[in-house]
Amino acid sequence: MSVQNHSRVAVCLALLLAAPMLLPAQETTATPAPPAHRPHIVRSGVNTPGVSRSMADIKKDAVFTPPGSPDWSVVTADSLWVTTGRDSHIVQLLAATNTIGKVLPVKDPCSGVASAFGSLWSPSCGDHVLTRFDPADGKIIAQIPANPANSEGGITVGDGSIWLVTKPSTLVRIDPAKNAVIASIPLPSGSENPLFSDGFVWISSYEHDQLLKVDPASASVVATIPIGPKPRFLTTGAGSIWTLNQGDGTISRVDEKTSKLIANIACGIPGFGGEITFGAGRVWATMFDFPITEIDPATNKVVKQWGGPGGDGLRFGLGSLWLSNGRQGTVWRLSPDQP
Repeated sequence: MSVQNHSRVAVCLALLLAAPMLLPAQETTATPAPPAHRPHIVRSGVNTPGVSRSMADIKKDAVFTPPGSPDWSVVTADSLWVTTGRDSHIVQLLAATNTIGKVLPVKDPCSGVASAFGSLWSPSCGDHVLTRFDPADGKIIAQIPANPANSEGGITVGDGSIWLVTKPSTLVRIDPAKNAVIASIPLPSGSENPLFSDGFVWISSYEHDQLLKVDPASASVVATIPIGPKPRFLTTGAGSIWTLNQGDGTISRVDEKTSKLIANIACGIPGFGGEITFGAGRVWATMFDFPITEIDPATNKVVKQWGGPGGDGLRFGLGSLWLSNGRQGTVWRLSPDQP
């Protein structure tokens, strides 16, 4: 055998010996295991004749592509402001021109966004503060120490104050004149999503399957109402509080005057994420796989439900539904009168 052939054999042997060592590393990095705390969830929807529709048939009035992953939103007099988690911003969507306006920096915005007292209020899960912005020039007015209790929590406005649940499960009252916390109310564990309505702060208790009613005057829980499993997001309308229950995908309706459960409405949209809003005389919910579910308060039934990709954030305002499609990186402006 020639010297050249000896060299070729040596090279082949080296490659054969190296290959088994490289293969496991390539397989490990290509297919990482899913997070243990986020199991795959199967959503069935309502499966009611005449109710199911496809997202492919949705008629869009405008499509926005803000930087990052759009999620939480709030409606102001002329705009929708939406948080973009991956890009750490709040982005203005101008309703008159359907264009993107200001882009404001917030590190890991979470737990919603509010508009009140001439300002935007954005909790940060990155800096553990509540940032107050002037929407006119985008400048920061104040940063208030307040660590959101949960990235899926919430923020609300009422009785001259901003309300936010902070760690560990404490409802804090923030005075906009002082830019400071002026009261703290302990809550049961896992009670993290506040909504101000009819003179009270209503809070869903995810860990206890309850809706809490807090009286701002006495700074205490005055009612505890059993509802559907794992309630998370809330809205108000038609004299009721409505909660999206992540445990089984139902929506609970509670009468605001009597503090009594009226109905648990089957929607077939369980799981993490989602949102709920009220507008045009309807309750609207969003969840992955079923981006829009429409409920008629007159019957407490789902009247339309759209399946397909999209969803996770939803708000009604300025005559439109605003759907945040987090995974697709878009926001759709929609008429509520979809066929």
